[in-house]
Amino acid sequence: MSPRPYWKGYLKLSLVSCPIAVHAACSSAERISFRQINRKTGNRLRQQLIDEETREVVEAHERARGYEIGNGQYLLIEDEELEAIEIASTHTIDIDSFVPRAEIDQRFFDAPYYITPNDPVGQDAFAVIREAMRSKALVALGRVVLSKRERVMALEPYDKGLIGTTLRYPYEVRHATDYFDEIPDLTPAPELLRLAAHILDSKTASFAPAGFRDRYEEALLAHLRAKQAGLPPQPQQSFAVPRRAINLIEALRRSLGEDKPAPRRAPPARKRACTSLDAQREACEAYIRSQAGEGWRLVPEPYDDGGLSGASLDRPALQALLAEVRDRRIDVVVVYKVDRLTRSLADFAKLIEIFDAHAASFVSVTQSFNTTTSMGRLTLNI
Repeated sequence: MSPRPYWKGYLKLSLVSCPIAVHAACSSAERISFRQINRKTGNRLRQQLIDEETREVVEAHERARGYEIGNGQYLLIEDEELEAIEIASTHTIDIDSFVPRAEIDQRFFDAPYYITPNDPVGQDAFAVIREAMRSKALVALGRVVLSKRERVMALEPYDKGLIGTTLRYPYEVRHATDYFDEIPDLTPAPELLRLAAHILDSKTASFAPAGFRDRYEEALLAHLRAKQAGLPPQPQQSFAVPRRAINLIEALRRSLGEDKPAPRRAPPARKRACTSLDAQREACEAYIRSQAGEGWRLVPEPYDDGGLSGASLDRPALQALLAEVRDRRIDVVVVYKVDRLTRSLADFAKLIEIFDAHAASFVSVTQSFNTTTSMGRLTLNI
């Protein structure tokens, strides 16, 4: 049995019409919600409206609508006045025109609804309208009165029914120029576009909303269940705030050997000292010890490939490290520089795929590149 419809009426195209039912396609009712209660008694609270000046409670029969015409000045509007200007509802979605789906500006989409035939006698007419739109790849634009207001609705075939999406009016959509005008017109360098293209290729997938996770809702539900069962609260994973901003493009270009770095001032003496593998490992170990408060623990095995080049993934120590990652015995890889992993852009993308598939992160000590943090993950995706 289908849910109770939000609206019933007719779909009309020229002289063809059919009875339909409109159902809300989305709902937030399944989300966890709270009620305000009295902390002392545990009883639910009820709100009362009070006069802003006198602070006295205003009863229901004394409440009215007001249109603000000045600071603290309102024009009194009676219910009868609003009823007199209501748009007469014919309970009909009148199709005015058909447009290509791609021509509809996505900013105008508002709320989606499922539209189904509401009577067996109208199913043939419904199917004719649906399949005609499907064959032409067009979207119907119609008018309908919902909640006393006339709305424009875009209708398109969806499975065996239709999806009707209410559209916003132009005065409800803000101009993009108010926000984008100050963004400079930049032409990215070709090598940076190639870098971005490699990242996009490595992240390309099919749209699968079933895999979306509301991690806040999950954590909140687990907390409520544990509290109801009398269990102690579980500590949540925290993420350290990055200590300084980085220029990701410069770091990747330098580490992956995609371009020559711009001239820079000589680095401090303490960084020049870290040139040998031993000194680099000491710097990495010191970083791991600094994260002991986050639960980091140094593994005793070294994964050093000596003088082997970072241009290939076929290095014994690196392969041993990846095996540990795949077995989930290592979840954070700390390197002195990104090119200690690889100098190849394609191999870098492969390593990221392996790390992501096995819930591993990596940190570049000298480049403040840390994918164990939410900001580091965002930076990597950019």
